[in-house]
Amino acid sequence: METVRDFASKYKLKAVAFAGLRTTLRKGVPFLALSTVFAAPPAPPAPDALQILRSGNYSRETGPRARATILDWNIDRGKHLDDIEGQFRQLNPDLCIFQEVDLGARRSGGIDVAKKLAEEFRMNYVFAPEFEELSQGTPESPAYHGQALLTKLPIRSSRMLRFVHQSGFWKPRRMLKSSMALWQRREGGRVALITELDNGGKLLVVYNLHLESRGNDQLRLAQLEEVLDDAKQYPPETSVIIAGDLNTKTAHSALMPRLREAGYRSTFGDRRIRTHLIIGALDWVFVRGPIQSDRADVLRGVDGSDHFPITVDVRF
Repeated sequence: METVRDFASKYKLKAVAFAGLRTTLRKGVPFLALSTVFAAPPAPPAPDALQILRSGNYSRETGPRARATILDWNIDRGKHLDDIEGQFRQLNPDLCIFQEVDLGARRSGGIDVAKKLAEEFRMNYVFAPEFEELSQGTPESPAYHGQALLTKLPIRSSRMLRFVHQSGFWKPRRMLKSSMALWQRREGGRVALITELDNGGKLLVVYNLHLESRGNDQLRLAQLEEVLDDAKQYPPETSVIIAGDLNTKTAHSALMPRLREAGYRSTFGDRRIRTHLIIGALDWVFVRGPIQSDRADVLRGVDGSDHFPITVDVRF
């Protein structure tokens, strides 16, 4: 049976313990509060490299142009850079619209292809990554593949439209080793690189496309519809170029009539000209608005890629 003395002793111990806890809280809580206030905020998540445009300004030209030479070319990653540089020297283009451009990939020497060309030929540039090439880099130094625009004109702004409609062909597979170049495993998806240029105060908009090769014409048409919908924001008096590797593998592709229906004109007119060594007419330049095409050629027999370059002389 608990005596009065036992009860009093136990109560005293509890009271002492409670008083000690109260003192600790009184002294410690403000410290904890201050620690929370002055603690460094949590680090933001690392940006997704596939959402980052890379750019640089190396052109010294600022004046308006009444005419310009366009070079549109799928350069096959830039693996044969000497041949590509040779075409730069021969053609002296004012605007280059390139597809299949590498950044940091082993197969093209680990260089930034777009930046190297822009620096060498004194042009402004923008690079948009389509894919991280899983077999061409390392976790510490990843490799990318995408589209690039190089120009002597000032660049007002640029952005990337990553298509909603994509093929699942390139994604990593459990049974396919992503580090093997043979399988060409990738993260990412097809994009349109959209660049707004300043031609003496007048806006020139360029859509650089590489529509999906691993899919049917309906997939490519869906990607093109996303581009045409985006371009509706520009009024009819704005010059717009849609160019690139459209992967139009058959003569009956729905892409050509759809572009014409939307008010775009092929710089080849009604001609369908082979631009690939094997497959056929894959590469195109279409224009809308005041811009006019004087001449469009496919340069056969040019080394540097499995695609032939297209040159177009335009008037503004």
